[in-house]
Amino acid sequence: MSERILLVDDHQLLREALRRNLEASGFEIVAEAGDGPTAVALALQHRPDLVLMDVSMPGGDGISATRSIMRADARRRILVLSMHTDGRTIREAINAGAVGYIDKSSSIDQVVTLMRQILGGDITLSPPVAEAMLKVVEETLDHDLSERELEVLRVVATGCSTPEVAERLFISQKTVKNHLASIYAKLDARDRTEAVIKAIRMGVVRISDD
Repeated sequence: MSERILLVDDHQLLREALRRNLEASGFEIVAEAGDGPTAVALALQHRPDLVLMDVSMPGGDGISATRSIMRADARRRILVLSMHTDGRTIREAINAGAVGYIDKSSSIDQVVTLMRQILGGDITLSPPVAEAMLKVVEETLDHDLSERELEVLRVVATGCSTPEVAERLFISQKTVKNHLASIYAKLDARDRTEAVIKAIRMGVVRISDD
């Protein structure tokens, strides 16, 4: 069965282009919105599998809309699509409840790939966005992650796959998977996306403002 998508962007031509390409890729577009309040209403009405959300829109921005949707239904998955790649905007979107962030410079193939990753529970930061994240992980009183687990989480937060994490840290893929399982348990996360999001909200993984 096709994944059900809500498109939110104030530019109609962009929405039409996204619709054509996403439908050609097997997604079902259940509704479209050009502003925040309409997006909130349609998300609650249609309960899509994923909301592709713009940030800068008239009549209510995408971050406020994301926050409203998540307050009403925390099960929704919202992927922010924006031209902004500064740390502040990314952090605000994640804190509002978004589980991923894609910049508008990405190709449609990258958008489709990242949407499928988020629906499958994988990390969803496109490369320019991942570069905005500080490569620093700090111990805090909010978790009991080991040094190695923090190191794995730091690399995962930059968008690396399991084989890439293994290669960077000179460990086996099985060891990476074991560390990830421990991280999920300690952070009460279902997958790597949720682990990274929780780590950001806890201050374990930090995002730069540059």
